[in-house]
Amino acid sequence: MRRFDAPPDLIRRVARPDPRELVGSRQVLPSILSADYRCLGAQLEAVMGAGARLVHVDVMDGHFVPPITIGTVVVESIREQVHGAGGMLDCHLMVDNPEVQVEQFANAGADLITIQVEATPNVHYVLRQIRDAGCLAGIAINPGTPVEAVSELRDSVDLVLCMTVNPGWGGQTFIESSEDKVRRLRTTLGDDLPIQVDGGISAKTVRSVAEAGATLYVAGSAIFGAPDPAGAYREIATAAGVA
Repeated sequence: MRRFDAPPDLIRRVARPDPRELVGSRQVLPSILSADYRCLGAQLEAVMGAGARLVHVDVMDGHFVPPITIGTVVVESIREQVHGAGGMLDCHLMVDNPEVQVEQFANAGADLITIQVEATPNVHYVLRQIRDAGCLAGIAINPGTPVEAVSELRDSVDLVLCMTVNPGWGGQTFIESSEDKVRRLRTTLGDDLPIQVDGGISAKTVRSVAEAGATLYVAGSAIFGAPDPAGAYREIATAAGVA
């Protein structure tokens, strides 16, 4: 089975930060959904060399959303490179019945696992399952899902992900009303819980959601679709106020 492990000279050993501290800071997360898998190791080396410490993995099952994307094999193949560079793997499960997938992704190397609130009636159970597996737990809401859907989950999660496009495909246009939704989420959740945004995030759109209260910014095509992914990462990070 082909793997995407980076050659030894692409792995830089760096001490890993505390996961909660890293997620609690302002970060831009490159999403490998938009990466070129012919040179995934080199592209990860570039963006992590530019400062990225959280790598976002979009997992889609062909049921919750139409496409089928990344599975545990890819997570396993990049974990040494990402962890060796002092980073974390942030796996967003856009799958039905995520409770049957949590253990597999935790074993593959995920540090943070986010599930969709719409994907299971057993949300509290799955969030506890994620934490019991040794990972941080996140909850995501789609653009059409009200903020109130996560108001009872504040004490059960380490972050809330506000989708700023409808999930399923990279390269979509940022939904303008997302800025107001992030602001309402921040009011509902308080000042301390990290809010992540994902979808249409670029140097042009990130500032508005940062000002609204988001602290974690997932960018896929805006980084890996650029001629210079490292430069694109730095541009978004500067616009977002990432140190």
